[in-house]
Amino acid sequence: MAQPTIPLYSSGIPNSIPNSTIREKQEVGADGILRISDVTEPSLTVYQPEARIANGTAVIICPGGGYWILAAGHEGADVAKKFTAIGVTAFVLKYRLPDARLQTNPTIAPLQDAQRALQLVRERASEFRIDPTKVGILGFSAGGHLASTAATQFQNPKIDNPTKISLRPDFQVLIYPVISSDPAIAHGGSFEKLVGKESTAEQRSAYSSDKRVTPQTPRAFLVHASDDGGVSSLNSVRYYEALLQNKVPAELHLYQRGGHGFGLENPTTNDEWFDRLKNWMMANGWL
Repeated sequence: MAQPTIPLYSSGIPNSIPNSTIREKQEVGADGILRISDVTEPSLTVYQPEARIANGTAVIICPGGGYWILAAGHEGADVAKKFTAIGVTAFVLKYRLPDARLQTNPTIAPLQDAQRALQLVRERASEFRIDPTKVGILGFSAGGHLASTAATQFQNPKIDNPTKISLRPDFQVLIYPVISSDPAIAHGGSFEKLVGKESTAEQRSAYSSDKRVTPQTPRAFLVHASDDGGVSSLNSVRYYEALLQNKVPAELHLYQRGGHGFGLENPTTNDEWFDRLKNWMMANGWL
């Protein structure tokens, strides 16, 4: 049965340049991964649990893809289904990827969509049968960067918010996330796509989430593999250290092996990070 998909914006997409020659692409590669590119109409796909197990908690899922594509299957829909099995309502966010052909300010487009997703879910909380004080955000890789940006820059709205709905996620879950702009550990491709090839160190630093943590940052759960050759695990370590320094409760799981982009299943271990996440959510009162 198809899941309902709702447009993120009901009247005009902010920071958008109409371009009739660019159409969204959805392709499944030989590796079985669904890749979405050229997003022009951001949306949320809704996955609701059975009423008998629904607990009122919600999570917005940001697939990864280096800000070039969205890996919307194994880092989106598959994860949403795991959440519904434990009573959580999940929303897979199809966010805009930074593109000067489609946005007047490409750098802020993904964050606008993440903030709008938090706003929309809380606006329609009663419709979705969720508690607006139990809305988290989860992201993989560059989607983890987006989730961490939403979790550290909520006091800097990039969208209209006339009714002052909170744009702060209640919790954040970051799976092999891009975090730091430090050249020693940064994922250069993600930062180049987000802030531009000619960006200054200062511009990149503004989106280095480890430098944006405050005591108001929501508590966090992080997963990474030590041998990640795509995004250094030191990204998660730096963020975890910043959270601890600001006395933000956090939990970090580092696997010995696993590489990058494994989604729900790290093939090198029988351990399932989602089970650990479930325990963490239970310990914090979200399940």
